[in-house]
Amino acid sequence: MRILLVNPKSRLPIDTRTSPSLGLAYLAAVAEQRGDQVQIHDGDVEEEPLAVAAQAFAPDVIGITANTTQIMAAWRDAEILKSAGDVPIVLGGPHPTVLPEESAAKPFVDVVVRGEGEATWLELLQAWEKGDGGPARFLDAENEPILGITYRDAEGEIVSTPDRAPLAVAVLEAMPFPAWHLFKLERYTNLQPTVDRVLGPSLPILTSRGCPYRCSYCSQIGPRRWRARSAESVVAEWRWLVREWGVAEIGVLDDSFNIDRQRVVSLCARLVDEGLTGVPWIMINGIRANLADEEVLGAMVRAGCLRTAFGVESGNQAILDAVVDKHLTLDQVRSAFRAARAVGLETIGFFIIGLPGETEQTIEDTIRFAIELDPVVANFSIATPFPGTQMYDAVMAQGHILAETWDDFVFFEGKARFEMPGLPADLVERKWKEAYRRFYLRPRRVARTLMRRETWLRLPRTARVAWRTVVGS
Repeated sequence: MRILLVNPKSRLPIDTRTSPSLGLAYLAAVAEQRGDQVQIHDGDVEEEPLAVAAQAFAPDVIGITANTTQIMAAWRDAEILKSAGDVPIVLGGPHPTVLPEESAAKPFVDVVVRGEGEATWLELLQAWEKGDGGPARFLDAENEPILGITYRDAEGEIVSTPDRAPLAVAVLEAMPFPAWHLFKLERYTNLQPTVDRVLGPSLPILTSRGCPYRCSYCSQIGPRRWRARSAESVVAEWRWLVREWGVAEIGVLDDSFNIDRQRVVSLCARLVDEGLTGVPWIMINGIRANLADEEVLGAMVRAGCLRTAFGVESGNQAILDAVVDKHLTLDQVRSAFRAARAVGLETIGFFIIGLPGETEQTIEDTIRFAIELDPVVANFSIATPFPGTQMYDAVMAQGHILAETWDDFVFFEGKARFEMPGLPADLVERKWKEAYRRFYLRPRRVARTLMRRETWLRLPRTARVAWRTVVGS
């Protein structure tokens, strides 16, 4: 079959989407493994319009991925593609997973895949390859309903089959490596463009899936089951990235990389033994601060790790406990940053401004804590209640959402997307701008920034972002 996979163009105002989609790369890989011909259209880097590309390729099946900020673009793409020909269109990703009926109701969407998509995707392709149509198109090889999908039946009623169980570790390790050959890699930059500039391919890797925690802001789409690939499996892919693809940087995308400290130490030792430490790697989504010490972080540095992020979120312990549900103390965060500094690991701190229940004082605590920690990069985002999160439920119950459409859920634009009693939007937006000014315009911080080579290489873009952030758009 001929399969077109689509990543809708992002609306994010900063360069956070600078590497190819790992999710689409896995879907493409498992499809190619069964003999399908696959083409990928990433709206963030493609010059050719999607409709033109689709017409030239003439796909038999189309898959589109979407998070909340992409979902309306995904619907627009699906409608355009469906109007050009009655090709089955599959929608997946975080947003369709938590609100499947919303997308399944669209006349241009044939089926929504919920949660991890690889196994479900393969069963749909196998069902459609038979060409029987009708109800059989949603049955697996044993004529049982395909798990983890939502669709409209012949009467127009929306049907959701039971959830699919998380993929077992053995299944994850048996998967083919991501199909990076289908991406125009030369059009991507690197994984964290606000920090440095990488000359060469910069690709992600996923060494584990899932997270045992459930922070209130996090739109985790799977169950609380952490599944870690073996060191052998991870090193095999790492070696492939370094020696076959010649990567200049690797970004680890795990949500919970350091849950098992011994696994981290063992994996890092294997990377050293394999001679794979010459390519720097970074932790994109960060690691748990309460599970980070000099032994673990030192092992990472010896294996080539250049930088990690820590999800700090708030500098107020009561907010961390009662609102974020972080299972983390401020002293543990301090200890993690000290340990990182001791072993020479660069740090990024993720902070959230305007969480439900905050006051001007608790936001002030966060700004001061960020200055105290003094990471290489402080990333302040405005709290955004994505559907499927505890935060979304709290806002719906006690406040009101200001965003008019899903397009407005971009969280780096400096706009508050909700209000709660005692937490007006103008307060959140004012403190967000203040956080950036106070953190980055300190004399010592300015001097350090001016000494970085990358500051001058990226000066025009940095100036534009700084003006938008500090002054306002």
